[in-house]
Amino acid sequence: MTERFAIYFAPQRDSALATRAEAWLAQPQLQALTGSARKYGFHATLKAPMALKAGTDQHQLAAALAAFARNHAPVAMGRLEAGLIDGFLALTPVAQPQELIDFAAEVTTAFDDFRAPPGAEERARRLMAPLTDRQIELLDRYGYPYVFEQFQLHMTLTDRLPPERRDELVSAARDWFAAELALPIRLDRLVLFHEPEPGAAFCRLDDYVLER
Repeated sequence: MTERFAIYFAPQRDSALATRAEAWLAQPQLQALTGSARKYGFHATLKAPMALKAGTDQHQLAAALAAFARNHAPVAMGRLEAGLIDGFLALTPVAQPQELIDFAAEVTTAFDDFRAPPGAEERARRLMAPLTDRQIELLDRYGYPYVFEQFQLHMTLTDRLPPERRDELVSAARDWFAAELALPIRLDRLVLFHEPEPGAAFCRLDDYVLER
């Protein structure tokens, strides 16, 4: 079985946002609508889940993350808002700054040498989504279509929602996260997540706080 690793932004474990998001995902009445969100954990993708290529390992990836974090400063993201992305409920920046797009692009390229090329099955699965020619180009080059100018930071709160539930749950999320959405936040760390085998839940391994 092939394990995978992902590089995410996730807020500090004991922060108000992390605590509130954990409680959101744990609501019994939402369990049928949050299976995938719970599996991947509350996060924003910077380097999508990847198997490590031959000749690299977890320790090398961790060392590279530590070195990267020492040489990069936190990125201001402004305030977040709750809304829909392709039918998924997520928290996104109210106005995504270019500095954030540039930082995400740097993460994409900095760690790409650790990524094993995706197999035909994974590529076919990605192509089931309606991708543009540019997104297919990025998928084939970096293993993920939503990078560089296609990047949109989002922290997913549900799976794709049935249309009749969308307005209700957007409103519920805005109320639930009202205090957290009122304050600006920073992308202040990279977090290494691990999927030990296909289908398993991702677990949070280590935080690499941006220090420069």
